[in-house]
Amino acid sequence: MAQFPRYAIYYAADRGSALDRFGGEHLGYDAWTGEDLPFPAAVEQAWPDWRELTRDPRKYGFHATLKAPMALADGKAEPDLMAACARFAATPRPIPLIIPVVRSISGFTAVVAAARSAELDRLAADCVRDFDPFRAPLTAEDRARRKPEKLTPRQCDHLDRWGYPYVMEEFRFHMTLTGRLDAEQREAVRVMLADRFTAIGLSQLAIDRLALFRQDDAAARFEIIAHCPLAPQDGAAS
Repeated sequence: MAQFPRYAIYYAADRGSALDRFGGEHLGYDAWTGEDLPFPAAVEQAWPDWRELTRDPRKYGFHATLKAPMALADGKAEPDLMAACARFAATPRPIPLIIPVVRSISGFTAVVAAARSAELDRLAADCVRDFDPFRAPLTAEDRARRKPEKLTPRQCDHLDRWGYPYVMEEFRFHMTLTGRLDAEQREAVRVMLADRFTAIGLSQLAIDRLALFRQDDAAARFEIIAHCPLAPQDGAAS
């Protein structure tokens, strides 16, 4: 059986920012408050089943994964993890700067980086390694849920070593906006979300903070319980 509560270390946009509002309103959920949000009227009118199309990512809140959901290892407690997040964030580092765009990936629609960023890859890898001592070993149920039979050998190695297959060279920054869509829906939804994303005028995005999320039980949504701005190296983004 899966263990609870579970914790995840994500990038989440600054509370109340244009990106935060964009993600929250399209998912119908504010992970900062744990409250439902109304969908944009134009989206619901065009897509009457929008609630169902966004059901899966709504559970996690609008985020990009840096350290995937995990139960805490024996001897570790929530205050320990909070303190570790604060220490990690206080270590000066280059702040990744990306160009955010809306694309379809593996059937999902997401805000992604237009190009890979060495600084972002390094930040994600550091999160995976540095927070791994807090992670309880995967249960057999959790491992099976990742469908290892569909993973590459390298992804299986990562799953067994780090508890998640899409880390290190497999990492891709993405802030998911929909569940997996049918082929006939995919492009129309992408175009609609891309147009709405363009309207918020976000041409660059600094990945400049960590957010600690908690899920209390299997039926609960993840909520933000702490956030930590990253200390920039030499006082500037990279």
